[in-house]
Amino acid sequence: MSRIRRLLFAFIGCITLTQPVWAIQQPWNMPYPDKEATANILYSGFSQTPKHFDPARSYSEDEYGFIMQIYEPPLQYRLQTEPYELEPLTAAKMPTIEYVDAQLQETSDTSKVVYTIYTIDIQPGIYYQPHPALTGKRELIADDYVYQIKRLAHPALSSPILGLMGNYIVGLDDFSKTLNHQYESQNKAFLNLNQFELKGATVLSRYQYQMMIKGKEPHFIYWLAMPFFAPVPPEADVYYAQDHRAEQNISLDTGPIGTGPYYLSVFHPQRDIQLKRNPNFHEEYFPGKPHTEEYRLPFIDEIHFSLEKESIPLWIKFLQGYYDFSGISSDNFDQVVQFSDVGLMGLSEDFEQKGLYLTETTPPGIFYIGFNMIDDVVGGDTMEQRALRQAIALAIDIEEYILIFLNGRGLPAQSPIPPGLFGYDDGETGINPVVYQWENNHAERRSISEAKVLLAKAGYPNGRDKKTGMPLTLHFDTVSSGGGDDKAFYTWLTEQFEKLDITLDVRATDYNRFQDKMSKGNTQIYFWGWNADYPDPENFFLCLYGPNSMIKSNGENTSNYNNPQFNELYLKMRSMDNTPERLKVIQSMNHLLQQDTPWVFGFYPKDLTLSQQWNNVLPVNAMINNGLKYRAIDPVLRAKLRTQWNQPILSPLWWVLLLTIISLLPAGVTYWHKQHKPAKRSSSSPL
Repeated sequence: MSRIRRLLFAFIGCITLTQPVWAIQQPWNMPYPDKEATANILYSGFSQTPKHFDPARSYSEDEYGFIMQIYEPPLQYRLQTEPYELEPLTAAKMPTIEYVDAQLQETSDTSKVVYTIYTIDIQPGIYYQPHPALTGKRELIADDYVYQIKRLAHPALSSPILGLMGNYIVGLDDFSKTLNHQYESQNKAFLNLNQFELKGATVLSRYQYQMMIKGKEPHFIYWLAMPFFAPVPPEADVYYAQDHRAEQNISLDTGPIGTGPYYLSVFHPQRDIQLKRNPNFHEEYFPGKPHTEEYRLPFIDEIHFSLEKESIPLWIKFLQGYYDFSGISSDNFDQVVQFSDVGLMGLSEDFEQKGLYLTETTPPGIFYIGFNMIDDVVGGDTMEQRALRQAIALAIDIEEYILIFLNGRGLPAQSPIPPGLFGYDDGETGINPVVYQWENNHAERRSISEAKVLLAKAGYPNGRDKKTGMPLTLHFDTVSSGGGDDKAFYTWLTEQFEKLDITLDVRATDYNRFQDKMSKGNTQIYFWGWNADYPDPENFFLCLYGPNSMIKSNGENTSNYNNPQFNELYLKMRSMDNTPERLKVIQSMNHLLQQDTPWVFGFYPKDLTLSQQWNNVLPVNAMINNGLKYRAIDPVLRAKLRTQWNQPILSPLWWVLLLTIISLLPAGVTYWHKQHKPAKRSSSSPL
């Protein structure tokens, strides 16, 4: 075959290989199988590998995103914006609540209330997902809820809320001791919890059970919307105790069994996690819609989560249409979000034209800088020690931090109570007067000169100890993420202390070391945060309640703050209903905290989420963690837009082919001439 012919065939071959481009149905960079092109599947990412899917052990927001689609506690949060309200989920109605005295007689006298009794009725006809642990179609019964409450005390599970629930559930502490003794005496063999009675959790009938709580705790009902109180059938523990499954890490942590809208179908925590529609899911319909098949939940057949440890790959795949939702990193913020003249956030024109929509939520949480109140320098309760903490709180410009590090995604905090909760006040009466003053109908930060006056009052004029003349050096403990933002934050924070001529020593370490230092009280100043377990101010004030000190009781009071007056008000407030009287108590507690300053009240975070145009729009409620059942997508529109957004750019290929042909053409012509040049005539002449 001649070289020219070979070149011709090569050119035709290139055209043949690229020919399917005109007929292709899916983008070339499609990361999912072709069969999923128009499937009713929701795609999302996760960055942290979940450890626990067992509802007795899981206490992580990341894990809740999975397990709350699988398990169903008796109550859930209503699909609406604030205020946060509970409604029945598997319960037939809201629990009946009785306040009783020591003789279990009902009483309306708050001072005589010794116990609170919750009676919970379960809907009949609710079934678990298919699972080898269960025989046939297993119905949910009241005993499953009581069994799970008992599991909180199982010594092998080390439930993170056992200590806390021991303060609430009658008899749980003694029940835990009994289980521990039995577990050890039988050499840690399988423990049949049904053999032991728990006074605070009893079955009344097939579909009814009771819980008995110490005292009057109006906020306890919120726990009944958390996975700790979701049902687990006893058969699950029996199944996973067989054949050394636990030794092979096969347990409820990797194979949950629930009654929720989805079940776990694929579990590769270092790669992907997939949920599928529970074929046994009971009847539930989208709120406010007719009870017809069109509005029956869940709407989506499968949910696929892919591990994305870095934000850039997730963001690129989202823009390509391969993820249905995305957060907004600081690197991408300016190109996505624009601010109106009055400071409201909205999408930039480019992203609006792409059909995306933006949702903004202020979840009930707070980030703060804490002082260790048992430290000799920054702790203590003298006037001078309070003045030092107040000076630092005034000097740290939280507004600047929000602007630089959060792109404005935060609200300066005036107290521990975030927006949306009873007791939050964004008016003049709610400001922290130590740090702010009310000017022009809004809170304005006081001047740094006032902070220096406070510093001198504390005994450190110009940042020097007036007794020794030595410069003041303070220590800041934090967890190092290893990212580039750490150094920028440390530099910024150091500059805040330099305003007062105070030297800040940043001691960054890994999480385990940091936790150890916190638990032993070996810190001065630290950075921390708290998200609400339930939407009540008690859940935030408990982080400052004296007996809940981390160093004394391993509690959530990381600052080891212990003000007897605050403690007394806390005990009074926690048992009160949301009345004007309770509001006055909350205001008094906030005033004490503002004056004592165990925290530099940092900021309430704002979360921004981008959604593709093929998703349905839902009300924003930060407390809902079982909301994937309400999600709906248009997979046909998604497939169409994916193809449009990911068209291959072939022009460079054609130019390469053309230039290749042009570069080879002279050689081809020369070769052709050589092959077709007339031969010289030979001669037989002897001359």
